[in-house]
Amino acid sequence: MSARIEWGQVRVIAAKEFRDRIRNRWVVAVAVIFALFALAIAYFGASQQGEVGFRSIDVTVASLVSLVIYLVPLIALILGYDAIVGERERGSLELMLSMPITRFEILLGKYCGLAAALAMSTVLGFGAGLLPLAAELTVRDGYHYAGFVGSAILMGMAFLSISMLVSVLALDRVRASGVAIGLWFFFVLIFDLLLMGALVLSQGRLGSNTFAALLMLNPADVFRLLNIFSSEQAQSMYGLATVMPGGLTDPAVLLAIMAGWVVIPFLLANWSFKCPSR
Repeated sequence: MSARIEWGQVRVIAAKEFRDRIRNRWVVAVAVIFALFALAIAYFGASQQGEVGFRSIDVTVASLVSLVIYLVPLIALILGYDAIVGERERGSLELMLSMPITRFEILLGKYCGLAAALAMSTVLGFGAGLLPLAAELTVRDGYHYAGFVGSAILMGMAFLSISMLVSVLALDRVRASGVAIGLWFFFVLIFDLLLMGALVLSQGRLGSNTFAALLMLNPADVFRLLNIFSSEQAQSMYGLATVMPGGLTDPAVLLAIMAGWVVIPFLLANWSFKCPSR
């Protein structure tokens, strides 16, 4: 990384990435998906209990958390996996590097543009999804829902950082896409199964502190915990309050850990991208 960052160069790269996502209607498509799911869960989420209609923001957010954990990581990984390796395959990366711009500025610009597209689609989608029910929401509901949307964006940025690291390390787009999908399976579907298996096999020797620390190794679990411990009603629904140590139930601590998941993979990607062979 050079001592001085030319932010004008970063803005140019970021703006191009953002415009590309707008032009190919990626932002609109993702926003529509989020809006439809948000509205359906808010209105029909309690249909299994024989009720239809908006019940409470806590129940709606708890249901949306389970959905977002599947969708947002997948979208973020797909969004970023070819950010660098795709440019390398098309030959445009060499052209960019021949200009007075550093590798860090390219990486940061691409990340900022993709993160902005992901954030806009998330805000528009979940905002539009709950708009028809706005009259039934209180100010407290609005803050709670905004916190949920913000945490979803943070989780998306964490998985986007991971996908940028994959894109820098991958030899070609095919391998990058395979690794990205594999990481989605691991973090979203396999990680918790392995953790529960280890918990059972340990026959109680795996203490709650160790269990909680292992949960921090997965940004999807950090997102889930962040939303659970932001609502007393959600805590009673999940029953994790008795397992988690007090230090890891503080939303500020969980936000700091999620910020680490955003920053550390990006720094690793930058460290690898500085290698002249890449």
